[in-house]
Amino acid sequence: MVENFGMASFRSRQQVMNFERDLRRSGVKTSIITTPRSVSLGCGLSVRFELRDQQAVKEVFRATQPGNLIGFYLVERDGAGKTNVKPLGIQVNYTG
Repeated sequence: MVENFGMASFRSRQQVMNFERDLRRSGVKTSIITTPRSVSLGCGLSVRFELRDQQAVKEVFRATQPGNLIGFYLVERDGAGKTNVKPLGIQVNYTG
């Protein structure tokens, strides 16, 4: 089975927790996951979200401006357990 989802990766665990909370408050189904090894930067945790919620995730990010973002990624897991991570292409225009 192939699994695809979005992920927001941060340098700070506190930012992961805060962003996940803000997404939930906005009605976005989300969870905190261990960051895949292919995104070796950051604190080791990331926020997982469904790809259909990309626009809402972007809007929450712009509204809350959490710091320490590494990036937004598309995570693809195949049935054999192989994980492929690539930039999702969400432009946030954040400079902080």
